[in-house]
Amino acid sequence: MEKVAKFEKVSFEEFKKDWLKVNPSYPDEALHSIYHSIKLPTRGTIGSAGYDFFAPTDMAIEAGTELLVPTGIRCKINPGYVLMIVPRSSLGFKYRLQLDNTVGIIDSDYYHAENEGHIMCKIINDSRNNDTVEIKAKSGFVQGIFVPFGITIDDDVNQERTGGFGSTSK
Repeated sequence: MEKVAKFEKVSFEEFKKDWLKVNPSYPDEALHSIYHSIKLPTRGTIGSAGYDFFAPTDMAIEAGTELLVPTGIRCKINPGYVLMIVPRSSLGFKYRLQLDNTVGIIDSDYYHAENEGHIMCKIINDSRNNDTVEIKAKSGFVQGIFVPFGITIDDDVNQERTGGFGSTSK
């Protein structure tokens, strides 16, 4: 197996900034506790393609609602690869838990973005049974899969990324 990437935590300052956008009333000591307990993504077995991303805190997502999750994770990816983020199969199958954008694409140059390449996951509970999805802290909720990609023969892009989410189309 070719080793193509390395997961890291973003800085505490970046995590705090992004966390407070979603959860504005968190005290600093609670944020430090969450940050220090963040677990880097791992595979469950030697045959697993997906790296499980773990919930930073307990989460409850009611049917028909969405939640933006600052994971505290960034990833240094070799050129020629992309990290695709998808829901854990069991959560999608049991509860219709989905990513709002269906599949998250983390480019190799996202690591150097102004937000430190902080991977954020916006998940939605599309339950048709009105189920609330409860995810415990340190439980896998999405998974990331590294995939090689190609470019066209006449590709002449030379622009470098500066921003984060949505910045490459500007």
